[in-house]
Amino acid sequence: MSRSVSSTASKRAPHSYLCSTKLEDELRSRGCRLIAGCDEVGRGSLFGAVVAASVILSPDDPIPGLNDSKKLDHAERVRLAALIRERATAWAIASVDSPSIDRINIYEASRLAMKKAVEQLSPRPDFLLVDALALDLPIAQQALIKGDERSHSIAAASIIAKVYRDDMMCAWDKFYPEYGLASHKGYHAPEHIDAIRRLGPTPLHRMSFEPIRANAVWSHLPDNRQLEMFSAV
Repeated sequence: MSRSVSSTASKRAPHSYLCSTKLEDELRSRGCRLIAGCDEVGRGSLFGAVVAASVILSPDDPIPGLNDSKKLDHAERVRLAALIRERATAWAIASVDSPSIDRINIYEASRLAMKKAVEQLSPRPDFLLVDALALDLPIAQQALIKGDERSHSIAAASIIAKVYRDDMMCAWDKFYPEYGLASHKGYHAPEHIDAIRRLGPTPLHRMSFEPIRANAVWSHLPDNRQLEMFSAV
C-alpha cells in the first residue's frame, strides 16, 4: 500500500533540528533544490511488510525536533509524522509484503520499497539521501551509514515510515491477537517466539527468516507448502 502527497510550503522563521541539516545545506549550495531523504523500517521484523518512505522537506517550512525515529518515543513520532505530512514539499510511503521478502530477500525488498516510494514523489527529486543503500534510479544519490542520525530528510522519512508500519502492526494484531504484534511490532521478542512455537507462523510471517524456520511448529499449518518456498529463496 502506498500513499503520496505534496504541499505548498509557507514561510516560517528558522528552527533548530536535533538531526543535522548540514548535508542538505551543502547540496543546496551546489544547486540541488529538491532533496529527498529515504529510509525503511521493519527490516529485522519476523512478520509483515517492510515499509519505506521518502520525504522532500522544505527549507522554508522547517520542522523542529526531527531525529532518528528510534530515539523518539511513540507520542513524539506521531506528532512529528503529522507535521511532516503537513509541511513537506512531498512525501510518499511504499511497502513490500512478506511473500515478496521471502522470494527476493530482505535486502532487495528494502531497496525495492524505497525505490517505489521515491517513484511516487511529485515533484521529482533532483538528489537522494538514502539510509545505507543504493537505489536503482537515474537520480544522483548518496548512501549514508546511520543516515537517520546524519540527515534530517532521512530522519523525516524514518519517522513517517515507522508510524505507518506501527499502525499496520496494530491493525494486524486484531486478526492475530495471540502473537502480540501491537506490542513488539513483529520483532524477535520472547513472547513472539513463544507464540510461533505454540501456534506456528501465520501466512504473513517471513518464512525464510531463521527464527521462523527454527521455531515454527509446521504441523500446525494446514499443509507444508511453506517448506517448499525455502528451496526457491
